[in-house]
Amino acid sequence: MTEEQEAIVDNHIGQAPPVTPDTGDEPRATSDEQPAAANLQPGFEPTVESVVEAVLFASDESISPQRLAEIVGTNVKQLRKHIDDLNEKYKTNKNAFCIEQIAGGYQMLTLSGYNHWLKKLIRARDDSKLSQPALETLAIIAYKQPIIRADIEAIRGVAAGEMIRNLMYKGLVKITGRAEVLGRPMLYGTTKKFLEIFGLNSLKDLPKAEELKKPE
Repeated sequence: MTEEQEAIVDNHIGQAPPVTPDTGDEPRATSDEQPAAANLQPGFEPTVESVVEAVLFASDESISPQRLAEIVGTNVKQLRKHIDDLNEKYKTNKNAFCIEQIAGGYQMLTLSGYNHWLKKLIRARDDSKLSQPALETLAIIAYKQPIIRADIEAIRGVAAGEMIRNLMYKGLVKITGRAEVLGRPMLYGTTKKFLEIFGLNSLKDLPKAEELKKPE
């Protein structure tokens, strides 16, 4: 590399400014990793709040509070306060998004009031579509888990092996263990991806059976 080339490289490499530190009762998480070099506007000083926003904006899945606090460099107590402050700011500014608790973590989501317009843009991928039999099988697993294949088949009245394999391939169902009965058949349950796709924070948020009954 020539001296001229080295000078050009030196002019384009710099350290990102430090994040404004948190204060709180709990100890702040630390990390040996240094901020990556970035082209930032003059005078730009990221805060913990703005870093939380940036990380959630860039993520396509929910992030656990512990992991998010570790990434940002704070503690869970302060992290929750920053998220509450951000959501209050979004509400005041009438933003089209907010930070929600999904699958035990945090994720930035568009408000449901904009679904009408988003549906015109988003087209579900063919491999993510579920047939009626697949939905029925998934519902049985979700409500009865952990459950063995024989019990699924007893409820549906048809073989379920291929359907279970398809749901596992899509990442919606997983093996959770083995039943303590003759033959020790495998037990099945739903995954974190299942919670994310259906917008649930936990299995406790599943609709009650009586709520699913069609009105007469």
